[in-house]
Amino acid sequence: MPRPLVAIVGRPNVGKSMLFNKLTGQRTAIVDDTPGVTRDRIYGTVEWCGRTFDLVDTGGIEPKTDSEMLMFMRRQAEIAIEMADVIIMVTDVKVGMTAADAEVASMLKRSKKPIVLAVNKCDSVGAVNPDIFEFYGLGVGDPIEVSAVHGHGTGDLLDFCVEHLPEADAEEEEEDVTSVAIIGKPNVGKSSLLNRILGYTRSIVSNVAGTTRDAIDTHFENEFGKYRLIDTAGMRRKSKIDDDIERFSNLRTIAAIERSDVCLILIDANDGVTEQDTKIAGLAHEAGKACIIVVNKWDIVEKDDKTMDKMTEQIRRDLSYMSYAPILFISALTGQRVGKLFEYINAVAEQSALRITTGMLNSILADATARVQPPTDKGRRLKIYYMTQTGVKPPHFVAFCNDAKLFHFSYQRYLENQIRAVFGLTGTPIRLTIRQKNEKNV
Repeated sequence: MPRPLVAIVGRPNVGKSMLFNKLTGQRTAIVDDTPGVTRDRIYGTVEWCGRTFDLVDTGGIEPKTDSEMLMFMRRQAEIAIEMADVIIMVTDVKVGMTAADAEVASMLKRSKKPIVLAVNKCDSVGAVNPDIFEFYGLGVGDPIEVSAVHGHGTGDLLDFCVEHLPEADAEEEEEDVTSVAIIGKPNVGKSSLLNRILGYTRSIVSNVAGTTRDAIDTHFENEFGKYRLIDTAGMRRKSKIDDDIERFSNLRTIAAIERSDVCLILIDANDGVTEQDTKIAGLAHEAGKACIIVVNKWDIVEKDDKTMDKMTEQIRRDLSYMSYAPILFISALTGQRVGKLFEYINAVAEQSALRITTGMLNSILADATARVQPPTDKGRRLKIYYMTQTGVKPPHFVAFCNDAKLFHFSYQRYLENQIRAVFGLTGTPIRLTIRQKNEKNV
């Protein structure tokens, strides 16, 4: 059974995202004075008075608008309202009650959900701010003075939420969930792929580059297992980033890579591997994440019997440092091969978490050194005493030797290839640390 859900809604620029960050204790949602910064639904987790629930931040609701983007944002907020157990409506005490607030309140009352009214930007402490009394006119209950900046009033807000949550299951344990980050440059189809997997419009899809700004989490379960899918903002070259919001988006994407187990690196089949693709893939590789190279838009490529082989050859050449990553050709638009993704995800996640016994490693080491003698320098030969595994995600091995300077990079690569030849380790990088005999164990 999923955790209860609380939705934060309101018109644009009343401080919803700042309140979201304050309640979750993390800077997950981007905060800026520009209206419309939050576009999709952003999820976080809150613990209060022994209860744990999911909190969702939404884009500002503009009741009457001709803007296609604002209409998308309104629809996303409506979906959050439909899914929520409790709704936090946020207003701005400095602006006062507006006609847009009244429209939002009317929409929320029709949902028949418990509503708590948070009057934000009440930053001073002491006597009750008399300006909050006009918000009784919204007809959604007693207004609560809140400061998203300082945290005033958030305890009362959370007390209301917990009081109106559905009863908790007696014994509910969190099962293993695989976190999957969907990364790539703008307009490669990241949000389209997420929507195709889910079967509904979870993320806004547009031809406008930069539509997705936050890293958006979605919990998903199918016959292959439980997953946390993270749709990220497209990462452009630094020279192309011309505002703070997009810079923050890139930071969110990097953070999403760090907290993922598997990265789906999307590449546009029409463009092939670009310089920006290599940089984005490099971030996942350096972070030690299991990776799958996903070539999207394969349906619109003119093909013959050698097109896939040529594309594979190009990818292997341009992303030579990721020769371990499997390649899958898909179409998020038509659904072609999208169903195979989770087989790949499970396989590379399992390989990334693989543990190899010290005995097995040293058997491979003995065989490898017998085939190819370790290098020498000025008559001094490298001696590798033994290897052991010290970590997973990615697999981390430590080799103890007589002289680390003799352990050339080419011989390290040779040993990595020997380990892969026996155990596969498909989809995951390998970390190999060299220690001299007199150095401390790790």
